[in-house]
Amino acid sequence: MKHFFKILAIAFIGIFIISCEKDEDQAVITETIKSKITPDKTTIVLDKANPDNVALNITWNKSTFNIPVVYTQQIQFGIKGKNFKDASTTEVTTSPLAYTNKQLNNIALSLGAATNVAAEIEVRIRTLVGAAPFYSAVTTLVVTPYLLGPTYNYTDLYLIGDATSAGWDNLATNTKFSPLQKTATAGVYSFTGYFAKGGFKLIKTPGSWDNQYGLGGSAGTLSASGTSGNISVSAAGYYKLTIDTNALTYTFNAIPAPTVTYTTISMIGTASGDWSTDVDLQKSTFDPHIWVKKNAAMSSGEFKFRANHDWGTNWGKAQEFFGVAELGGGNIPVSETFKYDVYFNDITAEYSLIPVF
Repeated sequence: MKHFFKILAIAFIGIFIISCEKDEDQAVITETIKSKITPDKTTIVLDKANPDNVALNITWNKSTFNIPVVYTQQIQFGIKGKNFKDASTTEVTTSPLAYTNKQLNNIALSLGAATNVAAEIEVRIRTLVGAAPFYSAVTTLVVTPYLLGPTYNYTDLYLIGDATSAGWDNLATNTKFSPLQKTATAGVYSFTGYFAKGGFKLIKTPGSWDNQYGLGGSAGTLSASGTSGNISVSAAGYYKLTIDTNALTYTFNAIPAPTVTYTTISMIGTASGDWSTDVDLQKSTFDPHIWVKKNAAMSSGEFKFRANHDWGTNWGKAQEFFGVAELGGGNIPVSETFKYDVYFNDITAEYSLIPVF
């Protein structure tokens, strides 16, 4: 029995010696040259109008180690001060790296950066040898991201005044503003509809008096001054208003009252849902021929307007954002999923989809 315990003790000692020898044989991995990251600029205002243009180029070099190792390298972006918590991490293999406006914008927004506000974003290279991380020095970028949504290069004008549905209530929360219809010529607008007796002006942004137009030195002329007069409406009725902000002129002519009325006007199609479901617009209580759907969630696709949930009277045109729809015309395209204010005028079949930024 004593011999058995001696043999067992010798065996344990042998295993311990072998284990120690293996530990001594294991080399310690040391990073002899740290990876380095070099952006071609550190202040970037991202350009929504050119999403596929390169906004940032980053050059980087790989880490080197004292012994041959297999490793993975990653580029990390993180909001400054968060120590790369919830960082955007992407595996990289070649240098340099090019980031487009769209790619860098998506990264910034995913990190929680606010649109149209400069954000400090840190960037670094992380090298993983197994589970062991090695890091480059951190570089800080100042990035101003833009709001995702369609590229909308148009200026809208809205009616304001006691002759219009909005009244003189110039608050951004006022939901009764009516936009003028844009035309193919920038600066030229029109509006056909009901006006009450009173006066009106035109403003660019509901809630602000900046960029306003009113009566100039005489009837038919416009002034962009804050001291401009009101364009007067002597008698309630239906009128066609045309505006030229380039020439600072306008015309305002009475038209016959419409004779056709509709119970409902709706959108139907893949952009508003599907081709089997109507999404109703709301009839204006001021003018029963103006139809509105505020903050409509639209998808990339196409749609048409139709009356009384029936294909017997439908309007469309293959033109995005605004146009004059045709009876039985083509489908109206929506290129990007977003929220829009939708307007339809059943007198003229004019329509507008204005992105809600």
